[in-house]
Amino acid sequence: MGKTISEIYSEYKIMPNLQEHMLRVTAVASMVCDNMDVSVKKEEIITACLLHDMGNIIKSKFEFMPEFFEPEGREYWEKVKKDFINKYTDDEEEANRKIARELGMSPRVIFLISQDSFSLLCKHRDSDDIDVKIMHYADTRVAPYGIVSFDARLEEAKRRYKLATKAEEEEREKLAICGREMEKQIFSKCKIKPEDINDQSAAPIISKLRDFVIHSA
Repeated sequence: MGKTISEIYSEYKIMPNLQEHMLRVTAVASMVCDNMDVSVKKEEIITACLLHDMGNIIKSKFEFMPEFFEPEGREYWEKVKKDFINKYTDDEEEANRKIARELGMSPRVIFLISQDSFSLLCKHRDSDDIDVKIMHYADTRVAPYGIVSFDARLEEAKRRYKLATKAEEEEREKLAICGREMEKQIFSKCKIKPEDINDQSAAPIISKLRDFVIHSA
């Protein structure tokens, strides 16, 4: 017998804003999956999206966006962060994989979770794995306060994560081009358009996703 994702988030003390992020990403992926003209493994994609950032409190910087740490407060979440690091690692990507294994996820779901990295956009553009493309794309559509366009998400990230060197800026632009091309690949096989995916269209899906049951493999 599985647990709902809401129960899992509560058990693992996932910050509310991080819960909302994963639910929004999943809603984006769900809309894409439901409108694809080709076969996709929706349940695996949904499961991976709901779990993809479970360990991301590890990289939280508490001086930014303090409103995300209420009502419990900064001290509470700093302790949760310390507990995560002590139990899993100080590498959030490895922590995400460890938590997925702890929850009994299949190798495929763990693989999908491991592919959610901006640096892999060009690799995924060139891949034939449509499930990976959809999951990764969904994450590129969600900013801290909601669902936005791919380019708006890039601009938000650029402001938040200031790059130090020209080489980093050039690499970011190269990855951005790959991301735009991957978006075109996905929607060439999809009945909806990128602009059809927004906070309003996602809201009823998110409401249902809170009761989505995660089953061990």
